Amino acid sequence: MNNFKWYIVAGAALGALGALLVYLGNPGNMGVCAACFLRDTTGALGFHNVATLQYLRPEIIGLIFGGFLASVFWTKEFTPTTGSSPFTRFFLGVFAMIGCLVFLGCPWRAFLRLGGGDMSAIAGFLGIAVGVSAGIFFKKRGYALNEGVKIQAAIGILPVIMAVILLLALIFGLKVGNGAIFASEKGPGAMHASILVSLVASVIIGIFMQKSKFCSVGAFSKAFRGDFSMFSGIISIIVFATIVNIIFGQYKFGFEGQPIAHNQYIWNFLGMMLAGLCFSLSEGCPGKHLVQMGTGNLSSVIFVIGMMAGAAFVHNFILASSPKGITDAAPYALLIGFAFAVYVGVFNKKVTA
Repeated sequence: MNNFKWYIVAGAALGALGALLVYLGNPGNMGVCAACFLRDTTGALGFHNVATLQYLRPEIIGLIFGGFLASVFWTKEFTPTTGSSPFTRFFLGVFAMIGCLVFLGCPWRAFLRLGGGDMSAIAGFLGIAVGVSAGIFFKKRGYALNEGVKIQAAIGILPVIMAVILLLALIFGLKVGNGAIFASEKGPGAMHASILVSLVASVIIGIFMQKSKFCSVGAFSKAFRGDFSMFSGIISIIVFATIVNIIFGQYKFGFEGQPIAHNQYIWNFLGMMLAGLCFSLSEGCPGKHLVQMGTGNLSSVIFVIGMMAGAAFVHNFILASSPKGITDAAPYALLIGFAFAVYVGVFNKKVTA
């Protein structure tokens, strides 16, 4: 029952604050989207050159800070670790991002889109469920990533140090054309709440996510086993996002004309199915991995770096969807992603001494 309470609280924080951040300037139904904001951050660092998708998102930094603060001062679970199979984790991150940017969002954004009335996200929601179920299928047949090995705290705290550096760069170096950090002058990258509000909101979300251990993948996995306690967190996200969106007059029910979304439902489904499978095989959704970075989990760092590499690849090779739909090359990228994930699921067995 105690965990159930924290799932509700964590979901409420994400849903309500996500909708609030949209009201304060973030893109529509994109209050906190780990995949989209990693993409924007990748662009801000110059790894892709799409001028409308470049902004060093404070929310990414805040989730890391939140995980760190909660694990050090509240749950006392700060445990720096590193894991096995960095190559596998990296490319799972790459292909997870490809799936997300075909759909246009991560699991958190899928829930926030539903909370904003965007029913086109239903296809992505179902895709996550099927992708996670495929991950469960492989796990039952021996797939596993070896457990983390404890490392020195001085190394485990590196993600937090890097987050501090990025925050300082954001505050003092965000000038268009200065050659250090890129920032969009128009488009989604130019739509954002203030740095302070974004940072505070995401730190709060990160704290409750670390305390609750909420994970979108875990929620579906537990539900398939008959335990719906964590799934209550998903319901909480949607309900509280709906309430706050209605309060601010930004709730729009329907399938058409939704912000930064498209109606090619089969590809929405397949994009999130690939992402859900990669998240399941990597043991966490991107939001969870960002929070875990703050707790010293270097395996999550590898996965997130993979997602950022995927974002650069997607936009440099024109694979990302737009409100008009998918690109011509996207189906081939999804096919390669499914082939890689199935290969990993079949052959990546737990190594024993």
